[in-house]
Amino acid sequence: MTEYKICSNCVMDTSDSEITFDEKGVCDHCNGFWTNVEPNWHPDEIGKAQVAKMVADIKSNGEGKEFDCILGMSGGLDSSYLLHLVVVEFGLRPLVFHVDGGWNTDLAVNNIQVMIDKLGLDLYTEVINWQEMRDFQLSFFKSGVPHLDIPQDHAFIATLYHFAHKHGIKYILNGGNYATECVRNPLEWLYYGTDMAQLKDIQHQFGTRELKTYPFSSILFHKVYLRYLKGVKVVKPLDSLPYTKKIAIDTLTSKYGWTPYPQKHFESRFTRFYEAYWLPTRFGYDTRRVQYSSLILTNQMTRDEAIEKLKAPAYNPETIDEEFEYIATKLGISVEELRGYHEMPLKTYRDYKNQETMFNIGAKVLGMLGIERNTKR
Repeated sequence: MTEYKICSNCVMDTSDSEITFDEKGVCDHCNGFWTNVEPNWHPDEIGKAQVAKMVADIKSNGEGKEFDCILGMSGGLDSSYLLHLVVVEFGLRPLVFHVDGGWNTDLAVNNIQVMIDKLGLDLYTEVINWQEMRDFQLSFFKSGVPHLDIPQDHAFIATLYHFAHKHGIKYILNGGNYATECVRNPLEWLYYGTDMAQLKDIQHQFGTRELKTYPFSSILFHKVYLRYLKGVKVVKPLDSLPYTKKIAIDTLTSKYGWTPYPQKHFESRFTRFYEAYWLPTRFGYDTRRVQYSSLILTNQMTRDEAIEKLKAPAYNPETIDEEFEYIATKLGISVEELRGYHEMPLKTYRDYKNQETMFNIGAKVLGMLGIERNTKR
């Protein structure tokens, strides 16, 4: 059994089985950030010029059209702040798009609405067929893998790409950013959400119905066909601007009455249960380690603060039974069945068909071209 070890600089530890440490006890996530990300990250005058050019290109391409870009809105911090910038600072005309996978919290619904109302925008909402979503999510529970959120995540990604393609919109604005996400979740924690071989294999083995309307998008469709044949570009303006969690929260709360979440990704009731309880207690994976380590590397949190926060569980022990009841009822199963999935043998993405080799090659190529930079993978 591997001896427990935690990074001397951040809070990533040996719950990431692939983690390595240098002679100073610093992990490869930190060293990867300093080597691959930081030297090429410019939230300064260089980035400001890049954003100005991006905005000019979007406006030029969108002349005469109802919308000049599309922005997926989850109600989370990053996409909400990006919407503020896009409309107020950039003067763009986004098609604001939301995918309802059946798990929105009341807080997320309110956070989306207050922004839409105050900015005077229309919100386009695509509702995923619940019976298909439910069946797909249950397939992942039955498979025993940790990445239970893929049915929800994939639906969001696929619907957004298909909507942009359908409406001929060339720019997809993405709230992804180095400031709060420079450390990536280990692959064994959260596997690639667009591995079609894996999605089809798990649904084939454990599903009870055909997913006739569920939106799928293979990596070849959105990374190759849309990008290189249709000229659709995914842009991340937050990477080129001074951006911190505090800047975003202060701006959104003061200007819109937006309410912060207890943790990143908690705009979804399912994700809250899954990341706060299921992953840590079943697999020993605490995604707060990834989130806090990103904030440590970007000087938004100290290591001591992170360690102190990690002493308490991410879920509330007093209400977890109610959460089980809610999730089970929503999925149409008993609490006993749901708890049974929690106790079943552990599986990983390697136990099912996968395209890991193809994804790894693609990631290396994109890294060499400077298109994507990660601390790891």
